[in-house]
Amino acid sequence: MAEWLIEEGIGEHRAILYADDQAVAARVDWPGALAAGQIEDAVLIARAAGSPRGTVRFASGEEALVDKLPGNASEGAPLRVIITRAAIAEVGRYKRAHARPSSDEPRPAPSLAEQLGQTTRIVRQFPTSDWDELFAEAWQGEVAFNGGMLTISPTPAMILIDIDGTLPPGALSLAAVPALGQTIRLFDLAGSIGIDFPTLADKADRRALDQALAAALGDWPHERTAMNGFGFVQLVARLQRPSLLHRIQADHAGAAARYLMRRAEHVSDPGALLLTAHPTVKAKVTPIWEADLARRIGRVIRWHSDPALALDAVFAQAVPL
Repeated sequence: MAEWLIEEGIGEHRAILYADDQAVAARVDWPGALAAGQIEDAVLIARAAGSPRGTVRFASGEEALVDKLPGNASEGAPLRVIITRAAIAEVGRYKRAHARPSSDEPRPAPSLAEQLGQTTRIVRQFPTSDWDELFAEAWQGEVAFNGGMLTISPTPAMILIDIDGTLPPGALSLAAVPALGQTIRLFDLAGSIGIDFPTLADKADRRALDQALAAALGDWPHERTAMNGFGFVQLVARLQRPSLLHRIQADHAGAAARYLMRRAEHVSDPGALLLTAHPTVKAKVTPIWEADLARRIGRVIRWHSDPALALDAVFAQAVPL
């Protein structure tokens, strides 16, 4: 039986779907920003004359693009909206949240557990190191498979996945398919995804690859093009939230700070807790996060900032009081 396990961490909620003791999908949520399903009153701050689209600003200061505006909606007027897509930060670009008018009562966005349904269980810690491995792969944007490597790059236009390896083109393409199916679900990828396979000159090889992709992605809602003569395949899936890849690649320091909080929560040795990180990572740890960590672990927290460290080189360890 498949079951979602959820860690409600500091600054980050994480979920992994396990089936037969294997991690088959994952989801991450960074609370505090607009999220799909949230209904809230905002102010319409911009609208071109006669356009059904505009921009709204919320009490938090965050802005969203709004569609399907009624004809009488005017700039400066209050407007109740529902968020249909969270904001997505990409390297060099920020896409604001999307919204549309709503007459329903205000409500917060569904929690991660509510989004995922009934087969969920809140746990203090995942039973294996799966999250550590996922974090490392998303940080590097690389996933190894037998005979090759996937390189995943978020761009303003789409997520691009390049396939490279030492196998012959046909064998390499087929070997990559299981890793593609797993990575798409584990990174929670959506939107427009372009996959650059090795060029397959033979139409029979391309058909075989299309069939393999159909089998690997059969239960993942999407549309897909057939492979063209240059080895390119495009997938399109409904986009509602940032993927794990987007979260990490667009904010390495913020992702590392949350990872440090997770590590710190699970130090079991007695003594004070020493947190070691690059100063940029330390700056991302808010006073609220640090207070929450102290409450959860019940121990003294000390810091060591080291500018020589890589951003992802974060450590949490027990030291004598």
